[in-house]
Amino acid sequence: MQAISRFQYFIPINTFLFCLVSLVFCAGKGITFAGTVDESQSAWHEKYKKQENAPDPEEMLLNTDPEPDVHEGFTPLFNGKDLSGWTPKGGTCTFEVVDGMLVGTCVPGSPSTYLSTEKNDFQDFIFTCDMKWEVDGNSGVMFRAQSELGKDKEKVFGPQAEMEGITGDRYWSGGIYGQSCGGYFYPVWLREHKKARAALDREGWNRLTISARGNVVKTWINGVPIAHWIDDGSYPRGFFGLQIHKGSKGKVLWKNIRVKP
Repeated sequence: MQAISRFQYFIPINTFLFCLVSLVFCAGKGITFAGTVDESQSAWHEKYKKQENAPDPEEMLLNTDPEPDVHEGFTPLFNGKDLSGWTPKGGTCTFEVVDGMLVGTCVPGSPSTYLSTEKNDFQDFIFTCDMKWEVDGNSGVMFRAQSELGKDKEKVFGPQAEMEGITGDRYWSGGIYGQSCGGYFYPVWLREHKKARAALDREGWNRLTISARGNVVKTWINGVPIAHWIDDGSYPRGFFGLQIHKGSKGKVLWKNIRVKP
């Protein structure tokens, strides 16, 4: 048997000690690692695990923070009267103001459409809004989003807080999707996400809150922690965009759309 040198012997121990110290440091910083895909999510994991952005479940972080205060220091992004400060991008789905609410409606045959803030340099912020479905349809809120002109339309891409609708059995609302840039950054598929998957009110209003500080992004739905995603620096700033997904139907209402730098 080949002799094991003292140097070879100590490398695994040093690596172990380094990892142990790192875990202690992360715990002190309020960073909690996740681990295992829930059995109820195994089919979705199989479907999405090969996407470009798909994270290793064992390396995903959990959001264990309370929702930030959403009452003080916020600036309205929607005036409740008209679409001043907003412009649609990407498609022809419609947006209008009805009874002080912003209403987005799917137009069959249209690409996904994003009602986007004309201000496009939001960097570190807390964003919050209330959402409700009149007609089921996939939706979400783009943040730090970018766009570029293509041959036929303006392409919107970047991170999106997914709000997937009020039917279906996936329950990933509040997860973070890489719109037109590689798929899910943060799918809500872990055992530890059981409460997160139950956070959406399928009949009433839902408060979505997004915190972005540096490369750390976290989300909450109705006060329940959902995502904890670390951006690699690809999306440091951009605009907000309210999505009406392409399809045959969908009608989404928004109100109380606000941001705090």
